[in-house]
Amino acid sequence: MSKHPAFVAWEEKVLKKTLERTPERVKEFKTASGIPVERLAIPETPDEKYLSEIGFPGQYPFTRGVQPTMYRGRFWTMRQYAGYWTAEESNKRYRYLLEQGTTGLSVAFDLPTQIGYDSDHPMSRGEVGNVGVAVDTLLDMESLFTGIPLDKVSTSMTINAPASVLLAMYVAVGEKQGVSRDRLTGTIQNDILKEYIARGTYIFPPRPSLRLTTDIFEWCSKEVPQFNTISISGYHIREAGSTAVQEIAFTLANGCAYVQAAIHAGLDVDAFAPRLTFFFNASSDILEEVAKFRAARRLWAKLMKERFHAKKPASQMLRFHTQTSGSSLTAQQVDNNIVRVTLQALAAVLGGTQSLHTNSRDEALTLPTEDAARVALRTQQIIAYESGVCNTVDPLGGSYYIESLTDRIEREAFELIEKIDHAGGMIAAIESGLVQRQIEEAAFEYQQQIDTGERVIVGVNRFQEQETALPSVFRVNKTTEENQIRKLAEIRAKRDNQKVKKTLARLEEASREKDNVMPFILEAVREYASLGEMCDVLRKVFGVYDEKKGR
Repeated sequence: MSKHPAFVAWEEKVLKKTLERTPERVKEFKTASGIPVERLAIPETPDEKYLSEIGFPGQYPFTRGVQPTMYRGRFWTMRQYAGYWTAEESNKRYRYLLEQGTTGLSVAFDLPTQIGYDSDHPMSRGEVGNVGVAVDTLLDMESLFTGIPLDKVSTSMTINAPASVLLAMYVAVGEKQGVSRDRLTGTIQNDILKEYIARGTYIFPPRPSLRLTTDIFEWCSKEVPQFNTISISGYHIREAGSTAVQEIAFTLANGCAYVQAAIHAGLDVDAFAPRLTFFFNASSDILEEVAKFRAARRLWAKLMKERFHAKKPASQMLRFHTQTSGSSLTAQQVDNNIVRVTLQALAAVLGGTQSLHTNSRDEALTLPTEDAARVALRTQQIIAYESGVCNTVDPLGGSYYIESLTDRIEREAFELIEKIDHAGGMIAAIESGLVQRQIEEAAFEYQQQIDTGERVIVGVNRFQEQETALPSVFRVNKTTEENQIRKLAEIRAKRDNQKVKKTLARLEEASREKDNVMPFILEAVREYASLGEMCDVLRKVFGVYDEKKGR
């Protein structure tokens, strides 16, 4: 049977270039029974809807994936989110994970770092090193990556309000390792809008925070071109209780706000858009999650092409990291969490994720133990190497149910985005509480379903067991805080404080004059100015966000 002309065109214009650049993992893919596996299954006679709305992978509207060969070429980046205590202790965990086969690092920062306070600040008391690693100065970042060459590993940093400072520290570590900026790869989360919606680790009001975000866009496009400048996060929106439709709608609406702010600042959309990435939640309803990811890709492609007139295919692609659902993990019968995480990870892979973190079985109780983290990583590796789902592109594409659900999620998400547009855009919708109220209502309804037994959570409201003992858990070292404070004091005593004072003064002037702040932050970082000192300068200029007043 002859191939459809559209399929032939895709093979010639898109697929061929990819295969020349990145050959597939094996010469011939087969099932366990020896049956050859097609690269891409399509209808024998694709109709207009298929060609315009579903199409081919690596080609607009990217419903079936952002790469023509997807996991036949290479697997997703297998990240494990980790960080605790001091930089030295976290470094040991990173090196352990790399030895176990992790292909990318994902850094968790402690709460003081996330909100721009040094470890010796009164607000930091009792929180240093608890939910992530404490980073006060460049010395901590150097220790964090000791023995880890930054030109050999991709690093994702989950940091938002002080993202510019942590990015500058990472670049400075690269300089000390002799790695040029254009060889650094990774992602900075840098998604401040979702903090006002769902998470709360903001510092400055929304509008100056957007200014910092666009400064990173501009600076990285010239100085760190392979680094992803933002990871626009639906994960925390979903964890706060949103529905799948709301997760997509609010995340893409945030994305539109960032793009519009960057264009307003004078940036060319095709200069910065290829480095935008997204971060989604994978929950246990596998088919809804697969449809959600496919709908998100298609809707973002349309928004970038039709609303922002992006011309490059790379500017229209929605590339995303996925993390399995932390809020779905239960303290009861913790081994059940391994099954939940497996289902969620499979949904992410079937939906075409570019990188993935799998939660550990014990995270409802504490930070993960090494054993639990290893099992979580092995879950990804088993899906990759043993399940067979990676041997064909978009294996659920064409399913009547998946395609209808993809259409519905896209339609309902776009309706929500239009509602936000009519409210004056995402910042106005955040300031009025419109978005937060919708998430709260969805979360309340979900909890009611659990309370009444309408929604079954195994081991929680059905199939309970009397548990006599908890598994061994990870314990935070009680001396972490005092050790970190002592190290910070030593740095302040050894550094050239006159130089630090001058760099902070230049940072203040640049932030007042609306210059790009990144060169000035990097200058201060090199002199071992602390995170808190730099954020205090920006607090002085920008003010601090008051949630009650909405400004």
